[in-house]
Amino acid sequence: MGIVFTRLFSSLFGNKEARILVLGLDNAGKTTILYRLQMGEVVSTIPTIGFNVETLQYKNIKFQVWDLGGQTSIRPYWRCYFPNTQAIIYVVDSSDTDRLVIAKEEFHAILEEDELKGAVVLIYANKQDLPGALDDAAVTESLELHKIKNRQWAIFKTSAIKGEGLFEGLDWLSNTLKTGGGS
Repeated sequence: MGIVFTRLFSSLFGNKEARILVLGLDNAGKTTILYRLQMGEVVSTIPTIGFNVETLQYKNIKFQVWDLGGQTSIRPYWRCYFPNTQAIIYVVDSSDTDRLVIAKEEFHAILEEDELKGAVVLIYANKQDLPGALDDAAVTESLELHKIKNRQWAIFKTSAIKGEGLFEGLDWLSNTLKTGGGS
């Protein structure tokens, strides 16, 4: 499927490159999403200690995607990857209601970082296929997305396992970056 990214949609406006960080708490589905987008299939993963980096070509944008581990001990090192980032994909486990407060705190801390002031934000309300998963409106409320006034953002319901919502989010991200979002 990675080849499909390369061949899909001929470049109408020239190629653009974007550095994207995939962030979120551990077990939110970040690595599963990354490999689902790159290879078009679910790959068995283990917790990411450190990072994974992959290049995806989608429409007219080449995404350099950095998937950073989300364990408590690793999160302070996220800031080492912030420079030159145009977009953040923040992945939330919609079924893990016990940790939504922590997800919100980490998310808003990221938004306060100077090096990410110009980054656009795509939120994946992941694991929609699990029982008890909150919908995008409930995740929006839990993360207090209404407080974001100084940047472009969007939220999409996703299931990395089923592949649902991922490309809709990438479409939004691609269009937003193409029109000048994410400095």
